[in-house]
Amino acid sequence: MTVAIPRHAAVVVGAGKMGRAHAAAWVEAGVPVRWAVSPRRRPDLPAAPDARWATGLAEALADPECDIVSICTPTESHAELATQALDAGKHVLLEKPIALTASDAEALAEHAARASGTLMVAHVVRFFADYAALAERVAAGSVGIPRAVRASRISAAPDWADWLADEQRSGGMLVDFAIHDVDQACAHLGTPIAVTAVRARSGDFGAPAVVTVEFASGGVAQLLAVADLPAETPFSSTLEVVGDHGVDALGGGALGGGALGGGALGGGALDGGAGDPFAAQARYFLDCVDRGEQPARAPVAAAVSALRVCLAARESARTGARVLLGG
Repeated sequence: MTVAIPRHAAVVVGAGKMGRAHAAAWVEAGVPVRWAVSPRRRPDLPAAPDARWATGLAEALADPECDIVSICTPTESHAELATQALDAGKHVLLEKPIALTASDAEALAEHAARASGTLMVAHVVRFFADYAALAERVAAGSVGIPRAVRASRISAAPDWADWLADEQRSGGMLVDFAIHDVDQACAHLGTPIAVTAVRARSGDFGAPAVVTVEFASGGVAQLLAVADLPAETPFSSTLEVVGDHGVDALGGGALGGGALGGGALGGGALDGGAGDPFAAQARYFLDCVDRGEQPARAPVAAAVSALRVCLAARESARTGARVLLGG
């Protein structure tokens, strides 16, 4: 019997929840995980128990059989590790946000444009079935010309990574958590030009925040993010697109119909298996790699734009000012 030889092999960098999700996604997509990289402890990757452990990325990058690198580390290290992997000729799936600062994000985007490998930022909400279906309907004209987006993302306080509460490492809630809906708003409405944000109180990672984003198209988005609720609080998310011909929403059809509730990042979404958005994301990325194409469904420029909006929202929440976005 002929044994199929995998066309790709992966390195997973990071020992946390996202590392496990990416490892499961690669295995689901038929890509073996050969290396697990973490400086302090061996990552627990149930989907890839035989992965070799390295405390630094260089050792894994030296393996010629590995061509895919998933980076699932705290945000402060994203730009440096992605650059290192691209310089080694690898294809990189980088967890969002793309970086901690706009300058690092823009430098990485420019570096990726010159690299032989492909970079995609893992804005996985784009691969959730409800969000993808809504995007397809809106693109097909379900609401006419999109003019407004309204979204919410409500969660218990994250207890799976201490670094999230450190704004110097994660960027804070407006950068790490609200970025999902910022990215969706930009995908529907285009180029953002100004941001205003208000938080219920300061000093708390997940305190309620409302972000208003203005767009060059004349559109506007209003986004609610809350991530400090009790542990038993179920995750919920909503997304509604308003156009000049009607309204469409998650779980609904054209011109309104259907509940706005959605399970993005909730339930069993990190468990792998059929319908897993992380596996869908991995398969799409592999298809881009095999075709030698840039990831049009999740372009690097969109990741940079989403980060710039979130950084402006954080500044607005701190200063109370409306923040204009430069060119």
